[in-house]
Amino acid sequence: MVAHVRLRTPSALLGAAVLVLAGPPLITSGSGADTGTQIPGLRLMVPNSPGGGYDITARTAAKDAEDAGLTHNIEVFNLPGAGGTVGLTRLVGEHGNGKLAMSMGLGVVGAARSNHSPKTLADTTPIARLTEEPDVVVVAEDSPYKDIKQLIEAWKEKPGKVPAGGGSSPGGPDHMATMLTARAADIKPKDVNYIPYDGGGELLASILGNKVAFGVSGVGEYLDQIKSGELRLLAVTGPERVKGLDAPTLQESGYDVHFTNWRGIVAPPGLSDAQRTKLTGLVRKLRDSPEWQESMAKNRWDDAFLTGDRFGDFLAEEDGRVVSVLKELGL
Repeated sequence: MVAHVRLRTPSALLGAAVLVLAGPPLITSGSGADTGTQIPGLRLMVPNSPGGGYDITARTAAKDAEDAGLTHNIEVFNLPGAGGTVGLTRLVGEHGNGKLAMSMGLGVVGAARSNHSPKTLADTTPIARLTEEPDVVVVAEDSPYKDIKQLIEAWKEKPGKVPAGGGSSPGGPDHMATMLTARAADIKPKDVNYIPYDGGGELLASILGNKVAFGVSGVGEYLDQIKSGELRLLAVTGPERVKGLDAPTLQESGYDVHFTNWRGIVAPPGLSDAQRTKLTGLVRKLRDSPEWQESMAKNRWDDAFLTGDRFGDFLAEEDGRVVSVLKELGL
C-alpha cells in the first residue's frame, strides 16, 4: 500500500517553503558543491598493489581533494595484475562511467606493450598528467654495496648474478631506467637479470629480504625507508640531485643516464563533454590547492600538469618512445 501525504494548510505550505529556502546554506564548502567539483560516488582505481607509486599518488590525491573541500568520500581501490593492464582492461570496459578514474603512468604504457594488451591507453579518456619524479637506485641497509660505483663494478663483472628489481613490467619506468643504466655501464641489456614486481610495495619486501641485489623505483615510494635507514640510497636517475637526499645523480657518477617517470589520471572511454569537464575541473582545482602543493613537496614530486587532448598527445608520444627505447636496447 502506498501512503499519500498532502499539505492541507497554508501554514504547512509556508513551512515547506521556508525549508526549501533555508536548504542551500546547510551545504558546507566541504561538500564541494560550491566549487563545482562534487562528484558523488567517485571511485579511483589503482592498477597495482598497495604501497606502489600509483597507490601513493591516488590515496594522496583523494585525501587532498577531500581536505581541500573539493569533493568527499572518494573510494580508492586496488586492482593489480599484469603490470597494470588488468586495471586498464577494467577501465576501458566501463564505457561512459564518469564516476570512475584510474591512477597510472609510464608503467602502464610499457605494460600494455610488453603484455600485448588488446586494450591500450589510446582507448581511455585522458584527464591529466600530474607529477614527474626521478627513479632511485637503492639497496638494503645490510648490503655490501656502499656506493653506486661499487654496485656497478659488481654488476659488470657478473650481471646475471646481481639481480635487479623494479616495480614495473618490461617497458615500464623502472625497467627502462635499469636498462638505460646497464647500457651506460657497458652491460648488455640482454645480460641483465631484471625481476619485475607489481609495484614498489612488492619490490620493497624483496629488497629488504635480499632477494634482489638492488632495486629501482620512484623516489616518492621509498622516502620513509631511506630516511629511516632501512634502504641505502646510491643514486638518482634524474638530471639533478633530489633536495634533502644525500645521493649523486647517475650522470655525475659517470653514467650517461637522464630518466624521469610521470604519473597521471585517465578515465573510461565514451564520457560526455560534461563528465570529462567535471573530472578535469576537479583535478585542476586539486592541483592548485595548498594541500596538493604540500604533498608534492613532501614526496619530492615535480609538477608536470597537462590536461585533455594535450595529455592524450603526450600518451601517444610516450607509447612511441617506449617502442623506440626497447628496440634500441634490443629488447
